[in-house]
Amino acid sequence: MSRFIGGSAGAMAREIAEGFIIVTQHTLRRFTPEELRQLQFEIDKLLTALRAEQSPTDDPLTVQKRNRKISRLTQVTQIVQFLLQQRRG
Repeated sequence: MSRFIGGSAGAMAREIAEGFIIVTQHTLRRFTPEELRQLQFEIDKLLTALRAEQSPTDDPLTVQKRNRKISRLTQVTQIVQFLLQQRRG
């Protein structure tokens, strides 16, 4: 049974980017290291796609929305990396 909210790591990463899921250390506490690595992979993939996206410079709301998604995903990346380091040592 999948522990990912939304059914899969990819779906969870997309929901985090949109702001539907707020992630803390406690949210990810029950995830195994392999599940955390899966989530990290999907987040990295989504971050790459978001950063490659060309936003129109004359539409500040679109730029702001894109930057919020990147910020949310970057924050979760840091949490996942911390948890993986904690479990190794």
